[in-house]
Amino acid sequence: MSVLIKKICNYPLGAWVRHLETAAHTIKTYEEIREKRAQAWMGGGKEKVDIQHKKGKLTARERIHLFCDDDTFVEYDMFVEHTCVDFGMDKRKFPGDSVVTGHGLVNGRPVFLFSQDATVFGGSLSSVHARKICKIMDQAISVGAPVVGLNDSGGARIQEGVDSLAGYADIFQKNVLASGVIPQISLIMGPCAGGAVYSPAITDFTFMVQDTSCLFITGPEVIKSVTNEDVTSQQLGGSKVHTEISGVAHRSFENDIDALIQLRNFMGFLPQSNSSPVPIRPCEDPWNTDVPILETIVPPIATAPYDMMEVIKAIVDEREFFEIMPKYAENIIVGFARMNGRTVGIVANQPKVAAGCLDINASVKAARFVRFCDAFNISLITLVDVPGFLPGVQQEHQGTIRHGAKLLFAYAEATVPKITVITRKAYGGAYITSSSKHLRSDVNYAWPSAEVAVMGAKSAASVLYKGKERVEELEQEYIKKFSSPLPAAQKGFVDDIIEPKTTRWRLCRDLELLSSKKLENPPKKHGNMPL
Repeated sequence: MSVLIKKICNYPLGAWVRHLETAAHTIKTYEEIREKRAQAWMGGGKEKVDIQHKKGKLTARERIHLFCDDDTFVEYDMFVEHTCVDFGMDKRKFPGDSVVTGHGLVNGRPVFLFSQDATVFGGSLSSVHARKICKIMDQAISVGAPVVGLNDSGGARIQEGVDSLAGYADIFQKNVLASGVIPQISLIMGPCAGGAVYSPAITDFTFMVQDTSCLFITGPEVIKSVTNEDVTSQQLGGSKVHTEISGVAHRSFENDIDALIQLRNFMGFLPQSNSSPVPIRPCEDPWNTDVPILETIVPPIATAPYDMMEVIKAIVDEREFFEIMPKYAENIIVGFARMNGRTVGIVANQPKVAAGCLDINASVKAARFVRFCDAFNISLITLVDVPGFLPGVQQEHQGTIRHGAKLLFAYAEATVPKITVITRKAYGGAYITSSSKHLRSDVNYAWPSAEVAVMGAKSAASVLYKGKERVEELEQEYIKKFSSPLPAAQKGFVDDIIEPKTTRWRLCRDLELLSSKKLENPPKKHGNMPL
């Protein structure tokens, strides 16, 4: 101890002063950093946070906290500030600006995300805001992890002019480059207007929150001034509009908390990237047993409706099915499930809505879903009960040929494992389009109730036997010939006619076999889909 005291006493006074000054400066810097960090955590301030809560909405950071696994979120660019000096903006700065960005774990897997902060300039997008988003998107692409955007923004920051518009363009470019490489999900949790709507539209899935979120190109005020129409934000672009009428959004949720919890569940179905395997989780639901209820779902009368959702839930693990676009084009069902723990995409006609006919909206809905599954190596199961494409002048005039071709193109292009089960009707062009053997489907099954034909017996008889006697008798003859799946099986277009109760274990077995499938399309820049 005496040696230490001696050294201290011999230390020059000037050096002591310099050390004390450095320590004081360091302490001051730490305090300044702590203050900035605390300011960033408060966003636009307590008053703005209270307003956000009164609207029934969480703050940007509260949303991240709820979405990510506990204590896993790593934030980037907390201290970044906008660079605008016009309109007094140089005196109004907030650390982090109007978006929180970073990465965290969701169900133990990495996810990059941004959460727009409506308490700071209404969540409006500045050039710095855009750069923060582009930064995490670049990292997500490089490491192969999904990007989730929690959108709550009034649009471009007017004070910045073209700089903010350029920021949007930069984000759109990243969205396009990331498309088909990593999953991109947008959750709309507030207003999303003008140029801001195009990024969610490019992403793979767009979800909304009921009553608090909206999407539109031009707002109610502009519409009032141009067309003299009075309309509210919700009437113009609320969740009901986009999940039931326009098809822009894929699903809506009751509130912020419900949305974020459901989104966590949804992420569990998706692979990390296009080079990652689909997630497989332990399955306690026996896969190798019969499911007797499947024998009773399809009614004996060929024209009687039934609920295809009952078939889906009977064959998937634990009856768990995450439906995509449940309120739009309800004549077709698409969504994610698991078979023996493995994620699969399911496409199914819904006989209880428009008899399961394919129309424009159903074709586009299914085609986009098929292409997502193909991009991310998710096997496809198609359940077919389709009497054809919906007839009508309006459908023809609106381009049912072009839109129906989208679904045909999607299935024909897909190289992932494809398994098809014909439960009842499979008529005409709709039969071909619905993942038929002719479009490189790997395994095609038919139930005994299946009918594979150009058209229904009554329509066929009226064409074949027009003007002839004994039309009814001849119709019965046609029914006998084509009211069973045997003709299709005899030609090799159906691999097997199976008992409905065996469907689940057969699909699980086939998916395991096909998990090593390798199929490539001819080299090309890209196909020219009939958009």
